[in-house]
Amino acid sequence: MRFDLTDMRLFLTVVERGSLTQGAQAMHLALASVSERIAGMEAALGAPLLERNRRGVQATPAGTVLVRHARAILEQVEQMRGELRPYATGLKGRIRLLSNTAALAAFLPPHVSRFLACYPDLSIDLDERPSAEIVPALAEGRADLGIVADIADLGSLQTHLLVQDQLVVVANRSHRVSGGACVAFAEILDEPFVGLSDAALETHLAERASRLGRQLQYRIQMRSLDNVGMLVEAGIGIAILSQASADTLRRPGLVILPLSEPWAARRLHLCARDFAALTPHAHLLAEHLMESAAPRES
Repeated sequence: MRFDLTDMRLFLTVVERGSLTQGAQAMHLALASVSERIAGMEAALGAPLLERNRRGVQATPAGTVLVRHARAILEQVEQMRGELRPYATGLKGRIRLLSNTAALAAFLPPHVSRFLACYPDLSIDLDERPSAEIVPALAEGRADLGIVADIADLGSLQTHLLVQDQLVVVANRSHRVSGGACVAFAEILDEPFVGLSDAALETHLAERASRLGRQLQYRIQMRSLDNVGMLVEAGIGIAILSQASADTLRRPGLVILPLSEPWAARRLHLCARDFAALTPHAHLLAEHLMESAAPRES
């Protein structure tokens, strides 16, 4: 039985995403290649590793055992790389970073850009997830660092405040809410929405709407913030975004109003299971993000 590191990373990704297709996309592999690799692992082991169902896939009992060992092995590999760093001519490695929508839309890009420019031998595996999913992923060692909103329970993690984040409503200037100072979430739930497709923010908003026994009605969901702004300006619907994201929509036909609920005023935290136990390269990124955010905390 021989599994290489790529096999183990691939298998973990598929299990964590609950889908062969999403696992293939995350690993930048063809779906056929992913299926072939996992089939080869199952043949080598002599037991099925995944159970297929209508919702996707989940680990079998044998797969669950493999998940546990694969995580331990990959973590040891990262620790080994860190310990060998003093003997290398350059710092090489990958950092696993999870981020919620707000940080990924506005805070992270410039800081990550400067970091990667400073360390050309380092790479970052960046994945967008809801804050509630990032916390257990960090606790279980499935990522090095995460940026989450304080709506999640952060008790199991070490945290560092990065930036304030306010959720806002973006509407056409002729919309009925445009003249107010702020907007109540319940007041706009019957409105048509323009959303960001596959964005963790939409998951959070759907959960808030469900608490009121309601559901957001999306006319369309776009992958680009600019396209969201264009459609809102055209009167197709309204959008809920982070303040930082909304500030990038420089369109004269838009108005931006804060949501009035307390839960809409959030703080973004950099989190880790244990900052002292990070790999050297993950520690470098953590320090870079903390230093970059320091002026914003005053």
